[in-house]
Amino acid sequence: MSSRRSRAGASASFQAKSRAASPGKSSYRSSNASGASRATPAPSGPNVTKATGTPAASPVLRSVSVSPTSIDRATAPPKRYQRDEPGELVHVDVKKLAGIPDGGGWKARGRGYAGEYSVDRQVGYRYLHTALDDRSRLVYSEILDDERAVTAAAFWARAAAWFASHGIRCERVITDNGSCYKSGLWHQACAATATSVKKTRPRRPQTNGKVERYHRILLEEWAYIRPWTSERQRHAAYARFVHFYNHHRSHGALGWATPISTITDNLPAQHS
Repeated sequence: MSSRRSRAGASASFQAKSRAASPGKSSYRSSNASGASRATPAPSGPNVTKATGTPAASPVLRSVSVSPTSIDRATAPPKRYQRDEPGELVHVDVKKLAGIPDGGGWKARGRGYAGEYSVDRQVGYRYLHTALDDRSRLVYSEILDDERAVTAAAFWARAAAWFASHGIRCERVITDNGSCYKSGLWHQACAATATSVKKTRPRRPQTNGKVERYHRILLEEWAYIRPWTSERQRHAAYARFVHFYNHHRSHGALGWATPISTITDNLPAQHS
């Protein structure tokens, strides 16, 4: 009995010290009909002002706001834009795809076929180099064997000449920060066509989103649309796909027009 009383006394002493140290956290007590008091939780929210006369939130806390510049750029909504004239900006990028061995890979023959992992079935990768005009979405693209600087530079010379044949002078080109696009050969190739070089911000692929979107489309409508039995077969079909994309596939961003139709007024007399 005495130990119970000593524990109760120690508890009361501790509560008294706590109330003295933190008066704002003390319990509110109310009386019931019999006169006995009972503890109730401290009020919160709007009831704080009514019970204590103190504002529910301090002016300092109410004034805190998040600056738009503090939003992570990588997760912020992209700012969509479109150039006014063809050639003002050309997006360039490379898409890597696994090669297809003769007779077809696992998509054509199924997983676990005989010789699937033999050395002669390992055919490496193919690299799709793509140049896409920002205004018209007109595309020039090639399947090449690598993404070295010399390959990218030669591709740009051919792409700029192709755009010129359609009445488009490439004023600016934008790429990511891949090694081939930071090389001296790339800058020399762009200088030879009087094209200014721009780069996307690191970890911000949305800046080059139009060509990224093209690469997603080709995966769905060409690369994986059917099982291919050889790389030659898929390669031959790619030229037809690019023609379809430029001449027959309508685009919502162009008001459901085709890329080639948006540059009709820019074509030289021999193409009209």
